[in-house]
Amino acid sequence: MTLSIRPAIASDAALIFRFIRELAEYERLAHEVDATEADIAEALFGPNPRVFADIAEWEGEPAGFALWFYNFSTFRGRHGIYLEDLFVRPELRSKGGGRALLRHLARRCMTEGLARLEWWVLDWNEPALKVYRSIGAMPMDEWTVQRVTGEALQRLAEES
Repeated sequence: MTLSIRPAIASDAALIFRFIRELAEYERLAHEVDATEADIAEALFGPNPRVFADIAEWEGEPAGFALWFYNFSTFRGRHGIYLEDLFVRPELRSKGGGRALLRHLARRCMTEGLARLEWWVLDWNEPALKVYRSIGAMPMDEWTVQRVTGEALQRLAEES
């Protein structure tokens, strides 16, 4: 029984988009997905990618993915990795794919001298929270996420 992690390649765009849809359904947020497979292909594999993905495979079959990008800590003066999405198909979750993807990103952080690896998790996702606590992840309770999107984003951009 083998688990492997590999960088995503251009021919994985459809697979990554399927994983994104599956993740959105799991998180009860499928109604919020307006990305297309073409959007994902362009973002990951276009001429100037600013987001990256790794694929977990169990016995040679796609099991999950991590989609991430570099961020920056002004306090630390160094880049880090922000994990946008981590998803392992439900039937393969006990195989260690999620932890392997996190370990792979942690190793990238260490190799590249990055300051941190961070992500968000929905507060009701107890299975994920349990895994994250087991690897030493700490909740950032004192921080509140803010977001401007849609019409509010447009209004802000158009202010004089």
